[in-house]
Amino acid sequence: MAAEIYELSNGGITVKVSNFGATITSLLVPDADGNIADVVLGFDTVEPYQKGASPYFGCVVGRVANRIKEGKFTLNGVEHSLFINNGPNSLHGGKTGFDKVLWEVAESNKNDKFPSITLKYHSKDGEEGYPGDLSVTAKYSLPSSTSLKLEMEAVPANKATPVSLAQHTYWNLSGHNSGNILDHSIQIWGSHITPVDSNQIPTGEIKPVSGTPFDFTTENKIGSRICEVIGGYDHNYVLDCGEEKSGLKHAAKVKEPLSSRVLNLWTDAPGMQFYTGNFVDGVVGKGGAVYGKHAGLCLETQGFPNAINQPNFPSVVVQPGEKYKHTMVFEFSTE
Repeated sequence: MAAEIYELSNGGITVKVSNFGATITSLLVPDADGNIADVVLGFDTVEPYQKGASPYFGCVVGRVANRIKEGKFTLNGVEHSLFINNGPNSLHGGKTGFDKVLWEVAESNKNDKFPSITLKYHSKDGEEGYPGDLSVTAKYSLPSSTSLKLEMEAVPANKATPVSLAQHTYWNLSGHNSGNILDHSIQIWGSHITPVDSNQIPTGEIKPVSGTPFDFTTENKIGSRICEVIGGYDHNYVLDCGEEKSGLKHAAKVKEPLSSRVLNLWTDAPGMQFYTGNFVDGVVGKGGAVYGKHAGLCLETQGFPNAINQPNFPSVVVQPGEKYKHTMVFEFSTE
């Protein structure tokens, strides 16, 4: 089985997905005048992803997304040690997380009215230090002419294990090659964040955003207060239980003023990492575009970072016989 790129299109949206890392490599959507642009950062071929040139562009990260403090956790009395790949922490599943493996194409319905592709991965007991065998599926589909849906499931075979998957696309609604996202505006349906220490690990507090540069409860320009946040935004928002659609809550709305493109994100996850591409540094991407700092923004719906070590956070442990489920819908429009 080779790493390939598959295309799904329904007349409104065209998305390309690779079975390497279950990665979105391209997504074409029209602006208010019908002009089409590719709104995700990435590469033209699978090779740069395979060679490790990607700062998690477009992939599914796991077994546990985000950071685990010092790469350690204890579950059922057993201490587990993970690969340290982010300062003193383990990040996005470790050295060879789900973003760096080949997924099996279980199903591909390219010509359907609602095209989809289902990818599967079997994570073995002890892989990257995590306990137990885990069967994972990720299904990308185009349920309408304006939306992309991702449904993820994971079933542990024999041992309890932490599971928290995230989709790590970097979005730039004016086009992947159009500079930074500081003029995009965003609204986040999260009135609290989980503040972090100097190693980006949550302190355990759940803090209101009101009166801080993290307050996007009403729409605001991303660049308006980013200089007040050391390093830029890279924080987990506690999603409120607000407006719902098909059992998913409204997590975020992003707007780009020149193209009038709008992205609304719906999810059933408890948290969302808002990340402004602070560490992107001259990556050469599609068509020779050079991606610099803040070239894209990530909206990673997830379990809370380091939840496995924080008893007051929603649990990310999945028991044998249980099923982890995580769904999100990216809905595009213009206004």
